Amino acid sequence: MTDIVNIDKYNKLIIENELLKKKNVELEEKLKTYTNTERNKKYYEKNSEKVKEKAKTYMEKMKTENPEKLKEWRHTAYMNRKNKLEQSIK
Repeated sequence: MTDIVNIDKYNKLIIENELLKKKNVELEEKLKTYTNTERNKKYYEKNSEKVKEKAKTYMEKMKTENPEKLKEWRHTAYMNRKNKLEQSIK
């Protein structure tokens, strides 16, 4: 009797494992659409001027609308550079 219960549990675990493997493969395929670096590289190579122009206009907009946020970003960048320099010295 216990052998039958054990076999049944074992079969359920095998089925569940197969389902999880299939789900994992599906999710990995979906993730590839968002993390495809080759596609992103091609886009930036083709549209580099457009991307640079968008970044420039965004920064100009930030200067006028929210200069405090810009100060915060610059301070954070400074602190990160400082930490990297300290770590490289050690």
